[in-house]
Amino acid sequence: MVARSRDQAQPPRRELILVATIIGSSITFVDGTVVNIALPAIGRDLDAGLSAQQWVTLSYSLAVASLYIVSGALGDRYGRWSLFVLGVAGFAAASALAGIAPNVELLVAGRVVQGIAGALLTTNSLALLRATYGDDAGRAVGQWTAWSGIGTMIGPPIGGLLVQVASWRWIFFLNLPFAAVALGMAFAGRSDEDRPAEPRPLQLPGAVALAVTFGALTYGLIDGARAGFGAVWWWFAISLAGLAALVWSERRAADPLLPPQLLRARVFVVANVYTLLVYAALGASSFYLALYLQSQAVGYTPARASLVFVPISIVMFFLAARFGRLADRDGPRWYLTVAPLVMAAGYGLLTLVRSTNPLAPLPGVLVLAVGLAVLVAPITSTALKAAPDRFAGLAAGVNTTVSRLGGLIAIPILGVLITLVFAADAEHSRLGPFATHGLSPADQDATVTAFRAGMGLSAGLCVAGSLLALWGLQVAADKRRAREGDDHEDVAEHPGRQ
Repeated sequence: MVARSRDQAQPPRRELILVATIIGSSITFVDGTVVNIALPAIGRDLDAGLSAQQWVTLSYSLAVASLYIVSGALGDRYGRWSLFVLGVAGFAAASALAGIAPNVELLVAGRVVQGIAGALLTTNSLALLRATYGDDAGRAVGQWTAWSGIGTMIGPPIGGLLVQVASWRWIFFLNLPFAAVALGMAFAGRSDEDRPAEPRPLQLPGAVALAVTFGALTYGLIDGARAGFGAVWWWFAISLAGLAALVWSERRAADPLLPPQLLRARVFVVANVYTLLVYAALGASSFYLALYLQSQAVGYTPARASLVFVPISIVMFFLAARFGRLADRDGPRWYLTVAPLVMAAGYGLLTLVRSTNPLAPLPGVLVLAVGLAVLVAPITSTALKAAPDRFAGLAAGVNTTVSRLGGLIAIPILGVLITLVFAADAEHSRLGPFATHGLSPADQDATVTAFRAGMGLSAGLCVAGSLLALWGLQVAADKRRAREGDDHEDVAEHPGRQ
């Protein structure tokens, strides 16, 4: 009777944790985008120039990208629930600080703290779902993805309305009630089982070196795309120095930050390389699609261009959890093989858009959305499940970092390709490929050609990811079955070892 009552109590507790992680993660995702809408108002109110406005955004991105992996390691050491709660509370406090900031310096400081707390929150929300749901993690990640996507979709319009009718400060104050709800749900769903059975010591030199490596790399990629990579070469030098320090520290550490047994786990490595490829395609294609639609070659207004992405969130809401559940049941290999090919087909359809007809992008967007819905939950769940339970936080941090860096790396690469193709076709144009006026008809054709080249590269990255899943996950499955067969034979020959 006691066991039965505990089983009956388990699903509600799990659902409380799921809701807490969805709400907590959503406020970080929304804040990562909605602040851009408020930058002109912030600049007027705080007398902040363009450089200061850029730092309001950049400070958050740097802190988040630098600390994903370290945050996961901290969760493995001190408990995923504890770090998630600390992240939510810290994000709320930082939001209040940003909301009352009397000058841009304090606002940037608040954004840095938001980034630190956001890294703790996001990474440990995924690790907490892995620890809470176990073999059902794919379904939980699918629901987390779907609902977080809805929050991300409605956040910018709400933020824009608040900026217009009230003040930019309310985009930060709005986080407070949602953070309170997330904390309440987290405390209601808490369980002693959320604590790691074997806490790992934190390797501080490795953590610092890792933060420097990814922080400098992120800054170089973001600012290099704006100012030119030659002007920020020294950030890449700092990143390489950080990487060298990390390797040196890891080789000397008795308990390294990135344990060798995790890096030798074939499924984990395949899942993260796959994530890098596919998220590189997704991040870069989304960036240049928005520019292409607003270029003179198509002619969308900014408002209409932003609405193109709404169907993706809707499709994700209805399908992501379903495919996460199916991947839990059937295994992820075929889902991860087919999904990037569907995405590649969506990119192909989007290259056909040449008019302001609002329905023209819909076929491509819907096909792309279906591919994403098939992909997101299975790949995240695969990366988390491939790691031993004691490394769940670290696995979540690695996968989140890889997904973010994929887009940052691919955006400048696609930009170079698009620029070269446009320059070859529009030799006499002094404008860029995505200019909104001043392009001749021939130059507009060159814009289309350049955009198609960029989407072709994105599709190629998707195909590479598909082949990796088809081959890499099959090899991993074969090796696992071979090990299991060897174990059975060993038990048969030596029954006493059971």
